Amino acid sequence: MFLYLCGEIKRIFMNSIIGREKEIKELNKLYDSGKAEFVAVYGRRRVGKTYLIDSFFGDKLTFRHAGLSPVDAKQGKNLLMEQLQNFHISLQRYGAENTKQPKSWMEAFFLLEQWLETQNKKQRWVVFLDEMPWMDTPRSGFITALEAFWNGWGCRQSNLLLIVCGSASSWIQNNLINNHGGLYDRITYEIKLSPFTLKECEEFYKQKNIRLSRYDIVQAYMMLGGVPYYLGYMQKGLSLAQNVDEIFFAPKAKLRDEFHRLFLSVFSQPEEVKQIVKLLASRHIGFTRSEISKALGMSGGGLTTMLRALEESDFILHYVPFGCSQREVHYKLIDPFCLFYLRFVESNGNKNADFWKENVASQGVSSWRGIAFEEVCLNHIRQIKRALGVEGVKSTQSSWTLRGDTETEGTQIDLLIDRADNVVNLCEMKFYQDEFTIDKTYFRTLQNRQNRLIEALPKRKVVHAVLITTYGLTYNEYSGFFLHTITLDDLFSN
Repeated sequence: MFLYLCGEIKRIFMNSIIGREKEIKELNKLYDSGKAEFVAVYGRRRVGKTYLIDSFFGDKLTFRHAGLSPVDAKQGKNLLMEQLQNFHISLQRYGAENTKQPKSWMEAFFLLEQWLETQNKKQRWVVFLDEMPWMDTPRSGFITALEAFWNGWGCRQSNLLLIVCGSASSWIQNNLINNHGGLYDRITYEIKLSPFTLKECEEFYKQKNIRLSRYDIVQAYMMLGGVPYYLGYMQKGLSLAQNVDEIFFAPKAKLRDEFHRLFLSVFSQPEEVKQIVKLLASRHIGFTRSEISKALGMSGGGLTTMLRALEESDFILHYVPFGCSQREVHYKLIDPFCLFYLRFVESNGNKNADFWKENVASQGVSSWRGIAFEEVCLNHIRQIKRALGVEGVKSTQSSWTLRGDTETEGTQIDLLIDRADNVVNLCEMKFYQDEFTIDKTYFRTLQNRQNRLIEALPKRKVVHAVLITTYGLTYNEYSGFFLHTITLDDLFSN
């Protein structure tokens, strides 16, 4: 009967949640594995990690605890004692009433162990420790205690499913997944939760009865990314422009302070991390590590650690521009929320509560859409490759910038897909209100880009030009340049 009820709960949950099919299957498999499991769930702040675990397991969680945010802690307070007190309260909430407040994490985990021993051993014990990085305060001995709990007791409990979660992805990576001490190779499974795709955003809006065209859903993605928490602020009955003003520009706008809280709550050096993000936002192609170091006066392992942390949390990516050596790695900001915030919100201050409605048709916003659409495409490379029929072909993607000189004009290609089947896709990305039309001037620009690319490629490679746009390509004497046209319908595929 118990297993039947669990199955019914999971079935109902799976029918109501947006996306996450892969993660749901993984959680089902882990729940039914019949052995001790130590699972790490991580991902960008606000991406829905806690919601996934809470919703999937519901009242089947044997024990649940969340660390206290250091953002809300007052300076000078004993953070360790606060965290331990909070853990003790969680134990009491679940029935461990006759216990004293632990004085160390070693004692706290021992109390959890003792309490679990009193529970039904025929049922799966699901222990969820949320925001674990917040519990690991300086000199707290938290990792040592967690190691003792798992290695000394937990790993031998075949009915224990321990799930740990955190938005500080680099902490999860460094202290759990890539731990070289007592927790080495102890994580039995890891789940990285990514933002929604365009298709999942569309499903979210439909479920909330928010009516937006795909054209506007893409624009919303340019501002909010696929972060479920942010999407939740969209209101039905309002246009996209009205929603944007309410979320970003109105008095007490919901996300006005989110940029600062993002880094304050996740990174150990939030101000330095924000400096890196702001620098990367200033150049579309990104910066090399040496350029970042020179511009910000940062160097050594500290800069490397911050860049890695930003990448593991999906704020930035690193890539090697086409034709460059592996030493010329570029770091590029790809988080839509940060890009939009720094472009429009921070500069607006508190001046204009109707900023977006008044500027939605301006040239500045129109130019921004063109650049932001390129970022949307980069976040949907898998859908682009599927539309080209090359999802299974090994490939790399990058940009290419060729500087001009007194004799030759320079050129830039924002997306190249270099495939193992000897084809290079030259991708042009155009966000347009209708079908896109190639005129003579643009055709000559395209020809120049293609010819310069051919000159730089090995002879075994051939160039296939691809247009990625909203509603397709108008047929005329120049349209044959593109061998493939990818539209919003393709970007909205699963």
